[in-house]
Amino acid sequence: YKGGLRGVYTMSQKKIVFAEDDRLVSHAYTAGLEHAGYTVIPAKDGVKALEKIKQEKPDLVLLDLMMPVKDGFAVLEELQQDKEFSEIPIIVFSNSDEAKNVERAKKLGARDFLMKVDLTVKEVVEKIKKYI
Repeated sequence: YKGGLRGVYTMSQKKIVFAEDDRLVSHAYTAGLEHAGYTVIPAKDGVKALEKIKQEKPDLVLLDLMMPVKDGFAVLEELQQDKEFSEIPIIVFSNSDEAKNVERAKKLGARDFLMKVDLTVKEVVEKIKKYI
């Protein structure tokens, strides 16, 4: 009986807001995360990410730094200032591993900093499991 069981299973899934403006990256990682049992809520820019985070109160945020409208640093700053959301683990997921970006992201509350080009979907899922 698929209907009932699926509903129960979905309710217990951990939610991840995935803020990523690259459609291919977003699609690939969303598919992998959903396959691993997570509910993924995509956001293609920082403004949408903040809206989704405030609506959904996710278990984790996977956040790109370089996005249109509002970048990842601005998202981190806004979330850090709001007690209701400051405890949500945020993992920065970027291709910019400049030391100043890593340091700034961590100062703004990011729990981890992952390089897109260095990790497979499976490795990202393993990293996420450490936080939720």
